[in-house]
Amino acid sequence: MLKAKDIMSQNPVTVSMDTEVGKVAKLLFEKHINGVPVVDAKGKLKGILCQSDLIAQQKKLLLPSVFTLLDSFIPLKSMKVFEKEIKRMAAATAGDAMTANPYTVGLEATIEDVATLMVEKNFHTIPVVENGRLVGIIGKEDVLRTLMGGSDE
Repeated sequence: MLKAKDIMSQNPVTVSMDTEVGKVAKLLFEKHINGVPVVDAKGKLKGILCQSDLIAQQKKLLLPSVFTLLDSFIPLKSMKVFEKEIKRMAAATAGDAMTANPYTVGLEATIEDVATLMVEKNFHTIPVVENGRLVGIIGKEDVLRTLMGGSDE
């Protein structure tokens, strides 16, 4: 049975927390990849930044609904969620725009586990980690490639 270590791309393209968002967008476009891991100086995975995170910067900001009670405004939605949304839309660096603590898989995860995670969570890119360090990345193309190989390990 195929495992994450068999289908992952080793030595993935990564960016640091302080990489400018514009540079990340250019990198994703030029490399034809959907997402890029964000790592610290020691190679520890801090987050992932995908095309959808960058596209989200262009969406309309919906003001939270409120109701009034005794001359007070009470939000119907958490203000923390609203503040987080504003921060992501105004992000200047990968650290600001990334999804922190992303879902990951280990080297021994089965291809079925990876595919299930991709489908159920609508992920296009999943980091592969070992002892907290990034060792590879799996994209949808990596999973599809197994269908073309005719291998039934």
